[in-house]
Amino acid sequence: MARRLRPVGIDFVGTAPVRLVFEREMSAAPEQVFHALAADVSGWPRWFSAVTFARAAADGTGREIRLRGGTRFEETVLVAREPEVYAYRVDVTNAPGARALAEEWRLTPHGTGTRLRWTFAADGPAPFRFLIGLARPGLGRAFRDAVRSLDRRLATR
Repeated sequence: MARRLRPVGIDFVGTAPVRLVFEREMSAAPEQVFHALAADVSGWPRWFSAVTFARAAADGTGREIRLRGGTRFEETVLVAREPEVYAYRVDVTNAPGARALAEEWRLTPHGTGTRLRWTFAADGPAPFRFLIGLARPGLGRAFRDAVRSLDRRLATR
């Protein structure tokens, strides 16, 4: 059953009760990475294996995402500042327990490539927060694998 989450702004990424932050370096330039994140939303399933469906919605100010296992998200883009930051919040989901969710992808030039930092910010009751903490290694692995796959994909373009 889908439910509406608490609407949060970009400041939630820095103040959320649960913040998981992951970083990786990529050989692709920030502009290429930003394009893959923000402009080619429908391309996410080709490099992020947890994502089975992705599409821009609401004239590009929203997104619809489906994950393996059936989790669905309707999102609002909070920031799309090329090539530095792409962030969104979850408005509606069928994921249990969450009260608020937001994600930020921050891109920083690193040599000829990019340092990519992903922040997963969440709020929910204590059991939800505990489970998100337990999920940290899996989310880190998913991020690492997605970044590696995206970097390979961008290198062939």
